[in-house]
Amino acid sequence: QVQLVESGGGLVQAGDSLRLSCKASGRSVSSEGVTWYRQAPGKERVFVAVIGHLGTTLYGDSVKGRFTISRDNATNTVYLQMNNLKPEDTAIYYCNLNMYWGEGVLVNVSS
Repeated sequence: QVQLVESGGGLVQAGDSLRLSCKASGRSVSSEGVTWYRQAPGKERVFVAVIGHLGTTLYGDSVKGRFTISRDNATNTVYLQMNNLKPEDTAIYYCNLNMYWGEGVLVNVSS
């Protein structure tokens, strides 16, 4: 059974940083791509960043230059380093691997 568990969210001020973690079990994060999405209150879930099985990365326009996705194969974990956070980054962040989703973690950025 594949499980994805997100952690690292919280309440921060604009300009602060957070690092989200997505710990996978039951499937290797290096075997296929892992994607971060986010869903703000009252809005649709949108793409944030992806790391492919070869390690290539891609970012949504709104986070490019501020967020960095990476992975640790030894711990089977994918990270999302978020710098210079803005109030518009407030959302529940989800990680996705193939058809599997985590339950999400809340990031709340105050102005």
